Amino acid sequence: MEFKDYYKTLGVTKASTQKDIKQAFRKLARKHHPDVNPGDKASEATFKDINEAYEVLGDPATRKKYDDLGANWRMYEQQAQAGGPPFSGGWPPGQGGPRAGYRTMSPDEMRDTFGDGNPFSDFFTTFFGGAEVRHGGPWARAGRGTRPRHGRDVENEIELTLEDAYAGTTRRLAIQGGVRERTVDVRIPAGVSDGSRIRVSGEGEQGTGGTAAGDLYLRVRLRRHPVFERQGRDLYVTAQVPVTTAVLGGEADVPTLAGKPARLRVPPQTQNGQRFRLKGYGMPTVGASDDKGDLYARIAVQMPTHLTDMERQHYEALKELSREERHEPEHTH
Repeated sequence: MEFKDYYKTLGVTKASTQKDIKQAFRKLARKHHPDVNPGDKASEATFKDINEAYEVLGDPATRKKYDDLGANWRMYEQQAQAGGPPFSGGWPPGQGGPRAGYRTMSPDEMRDTFGDGNPFSDFFTTFFGGAEVRHGGPWARAGRGTRPRHGRDVENEIELTLEDAYAGTTRRLAIQGGVRERTVDVRIPAGVSDGSRIRVSGEGEQGTGGTAAGDLYLRVRLRRHPVFERQGRDLYVTAQVPVTTAVLGGEADVPTLAGKPARLRVPPQTQNGQRFRLKGYGMPTVGASDDKGDLYARIAVQMPTHLTDMERQHYEALKELSREERHEPEHTH
């Protein structure tokens, strides 16, 4: 059995204050928590080591007991294996006993607090009897242990415009944490879709016993757009084209979410409702804003609502020409 250097595990020194130790533990716990590293056995083992180290160093009394071991830990080990308490009288001098508010958890309470199996190393179990808890402290209530709880995740809805989803944006949110309210700036990536979830790490419910806070998840709800319709990464829009352009061909402006219209070449004899694709003018991919979908423009042929005398004459001539080409008889009244 090896001596466990709990100070080294937490990255602190013997001169570190209790506040320093608590801060170091919280930082490491967030980094190596199993929920953050699912399936990572190395992080799970590190997380257990971190918890064990903080169980000892996080309390001034057990920290002093650990410091008293020092280089004499082998002597204490032999005394414990011989059947006697590892410390003279069961407690190191000056630390008191159960009257000081400390006791050793029973095996049943250990299972209730940490689940099946001993979460602590042989070194810890030999010298600290499993786990010592203070009545009323964060790790136990009088007579019964309670497991430190990782903060729960929180989910809220956030409403965005299609322009927000296209370009990405930053939203400042007010988050209620206990009796205090805090603000957090959340970056919304370009390309998010309706119903997608944005994870904001560490902004959920606060954990207990020094464990990491949960995460905040923002569920996106996109407002209906008056001009564009979205389907996946593609956008659909209506492009107004004069009847002369539809008949003879030409160019037409197509609105885009980027703000600047795109130029569309309209071939001659384009039919009303015909659809054209403008490649790369659709929604960006999350995490790859240069990779965009397509924009589909549906042609809406604009019929004239008023004709000048000259225009009417031309339309009448066109009508006559069209009749002659179809060899239709002329109607007489």
